[in-house]
Amino acid sequence: MTKLSASLRTLTISHLAKALAAGSLCLAAGIALAGECPADDRVADGQGQKPGATSPVGVSDVVRATTDLSKEPAGIKGRQLRLRQLDIAPGGIVPWHSHDNRPAMIYIVTGEIYEYASNCKVPILHKAGDVASEKKGTSHWWKNIGSEPVRLISVDLFPGDAKMDSHMM
Repeated sequence: MTKLSASLRTLTISHLAKALAAGSLCLAAGIALAGECPADDRVADGQGQKPGATSPVGVSDVVRATTDLSKEPAGIKGRQLRLRQLDIAPGGIVPWHSHDNRPAMIYIVTGEIYEYASNCKVPILHKAGDVASEKKGTSHWWKNIGSEPVRLISVDLFPGDAKMDSHMM
């Protein structure tokens, strides 16, 4: 091997190592910023963010569709598959609520919004394109601290006999 090819090989390996390290850092940062509580900030339920407002502020909540799951092949009695659109004005608050009996997925369509979860020590930033998984052990509230409206699409397994109220957002 010539001196030049050995130097190029060393240079290439050095660049590759730096690129892998930078990519790993970006990936790790992306995971922390992709709408999840960073792993080192996860805590037992009730040890994270404290309850916030108990009524919605600046929130439009429209049910776009429902499906009675007792009439579908899954045969889940007493549950609806529900799709909603939530528009949160600047300064708006989705009040404190629990998902112990109602799993959901939230897709952030536009804007940025913070989630204050009972099982995370820090507020969680959600950006357009993120999906937040809400399941048993999740109690939280959300706030739009930005200057632009936020639009969310929520899909949940809503108890069919329950009435919509501000604690079931």
